[in-house]
Amino acid sequence: MPIDHYENFPVASLLCPPAMRAGVTALYHFARTADDIADEGDALPADRRTQLQHYRQALLAAAAGQPVPGAWAPVFGPLAQAIARHQLPLGLLTDLLDAFTQDTHNPRYADRAQLLDYCRRSANPIGRLMLHMAGVQGGTALAQSDAICSALQLINFWQDPSVDLPRGRHYVPEADAQRHGLHLDQLAQQDDSPASQAMLRELCHWAGALMAEGAPLACSVPGRLGWELRLVVQGGLRILERISAVHYRTLRQRPTLGAPDLPVLLWRALRMRPAHPTPGFRLPAG
Repeated sequence: MPIDHYENFPVASLLCPPAMRAGVTALYHFARTADDIADEGDALPADRRTQLQHYRQALLAAAAGQPVPGAWAPVFGPLAQAIARHQLPLGLLTDLLDAFTQDTHNPRYADRAQLLDYCRRSANPIGRLMLHMAGVQGGTALAQSDAICSALQLINFWQDPSVDLPRGRHYVPEADAQRHGLHLDQLAQQDDSPASQAMLRELCHWAGALMAEGAPLACSVPGRLGWELRLVVQGGLRILERISAVHYRTLRQRPTLGAPDLPVLLWRALRMRPAHPTPGFRLPAG
């Protein structure tokens, strides 16, 4: 996802457990295609919603074991196999489609609770599906997974205003903007200011705290998936550091990670412990 939030998640890398790799790949292509329907090209919002409704019908057909012909066959053939093999909860997949459909309306979010409800459908299902495929259960694991996934989604938002605002996407909660004397229409002008920097710093601290809340999951999940999650957590935190390094001026620029960041991510992943799951990560106070 520019990189969107799905590429912040495990995408069948070498660390992904072999038994999960086909399912993770199928899930990625399902989500990536739906995201393209919602975002790419110059289709009208109403046409995008119609396409997403057809896509939902194709999902239901695939889940029922029915073939999906046409251009989406390469997406739903492997996904149907993953659903059958892993008994994937259909509700988590339809939640993702609900979030993509919501995006086509370009809504504004009154407060953080509304934004987290969006994350509950746009991001959290990915983590829950991953844990389901890995056979990881329990309320604590699910809550920590939700925290990681929502944090990754939020980090993507604070990394990407320069991408989202020209599309009419407003993910800054109105309450946060107002607390800093701003209006969402002002942010749409993409003019960095001390007020916008202070607001984004506060939002980044919120995302970092949420990531720290979920990070112990990466230390408790065994095997390759645990190491994959460690790198995912550290990657998200490193993006926050990159945002901090440009003094939260992301309304016009998009901080990214590159090859020089990999040794840092690996070192921090190796040092993660249940009692100290975010070693080396610090955001300036404020």
